[in-house]
Amino acid sequence: MSRNEAAPGTVTAPPGRVRRTLSHLYVQCLVAVLLGAAVGWLWPSVGAELKPLGDGFIALVKMFIAPVVFCTVVHGIASMGNARAVGRVGLKALVYFEVLTTVAMVIGLVVVNVVKPGSGLHIDLSTLSTKGLPPEATATHEGFAGFLLGIVPDTLVSALTGNEILPVLLVSVLFGFGLHASGEAGLGIAGGIEKFSTVLFTLIRWVMRLAPVGAFGSMAFTIGNYGLGTLRHLALLVGSFWLTALFFVLFVLGTVMRLNGLRLLPFLRYIKEELLIVLGTSSTEPVLPRMMAKLQHAGASKPVVGITLPAGYSFNLDGTAIYMTMGSVFLAQALGIDLSLTQQLTMLAVMLLTSKGAAGVTGSGFIALAATLSAVPHVPVAALALIFGIDRFMSEARALTSLVGNGVATLAVARWEGELDEDRAKAVLRGEIPYAPAPCAATAEPGPKTAPAPALDPVPAAS
Repeated sequence: MSRNEAAPGTVTAPPGRVRRTLSHLYVQCLVAVLLGAAVGWLWPSVGAELKPLGDGFIALVKMFIAPVVFCTVVHGIASMGNARAVGRVGLKALVYFEVLTTVAMVIGLVVVNVVKPGSGLHIDLSTLSTKGLPPEATATHEGFAGFLLGIVPDTLVSALTGNEILPVLLVSVLFGFGLHASGEAGLGIAGGIEKFSTVLFTLIRWVMRLAPVGAFGSMAFTIGNYGLGTLRHLALLVGSFWLTALFFVLFVLGTVMRLNGLRLLPFLRYIKEELLIVLGTSSTEPVLPRMMAKLQHAGASKPVVGITLPAGYSFNLDGTAIYMTMGSVFLAQALGIDLSLTQQLTMLAVMLLTSKGAAGVTGSGFIALAATLSAVPHVPVAALALIFGIDRFMSEARALTSLVGNGVATLAVARWEGELDEDRAKAVLRGEIPYAPAPCAATAEPGPKTAPAPALDPVPAAS
């Protein structure tokens, strides 16, 4: 019997089935995450050395984020018939962000007071030191006024070369309004920006082929450097945080989706590739361009996506909000500090400010928590040493929750603004209009009154 002939009674898969399955990005990322975890567990020293793979992938994608946001927002505003709608979208988005962030913090506060993961540890504060903490955690943190001033870039061009999203958004909105008000003079520039975005997404589509490599390196580093053994003593905190984040996604965000006539689980299936990339890299930034394209493909208009999603990366970090309330109260419990309800609510009010502007990168939630502790006298910053070793195991949940939260926020704001094609959105989430690569269709913008058209896909779909 030849090697190509199956033994009698055996069932073999079609030759191309395995190849087709492995061609899906989400399958490649899932395999990469599992392999990375295995390498980090079996060969910790090797896994710890693989960090540059994840960092390099994130850096490759980050260099496209500013120009992608700029092109999307500028072209969207310049092509709008009513410029006032931009301000209305921004206001609705900010109100939504504030409400959902507050809900997330309150849920985290309730859970940590009920579960009490830090009770019984009896940590002596004199044994703690800030020496092992990252420099950002012990640095002097700017106030809210400084945060607002930081949104304004030094020059028009410097916003596109920095690492912050909000300055890019500010410049993009102003530039878009300028083109909109320039009439015929702005049409040529708007058309050039639209064509430039096509080139950008083509490049991103190539870079995203490396997503499994980045996920493999980041996961191998996390397990190899920190080790699963660090979870043993603080497993209650990590477990309760993951479950709280899951509750927020399924029930709170699920309710928001249902109020807008959509369902959460189909949406999670729709963005499964992005979720796995975030799981592997612990960062939401690598998937920002792809999320913008997918939400447009799902029927949300380009201006709403261009304004709401990037703004949400700074103002709507639901996962970080839950982490900050649970982390601060956990540290107080571990040190034997009895926080009154008034003190906890005061910390929550401070967190509503310190959580803003934390970029969706690995470790930003930890830095935001440090900023909170330095702004209130109840818990010393040195206590952060207790959770520094396990922070990485919670960063994935923070990033995943924030990513889903911002996707839901964009669809919700688009529907409230009348800029969501609901029939198309339902068909896309049901899988009837698959998300396929169409780099030449960068101009296609499915909106509430446009016919279904393929959206730009920065990652090639499976063949």
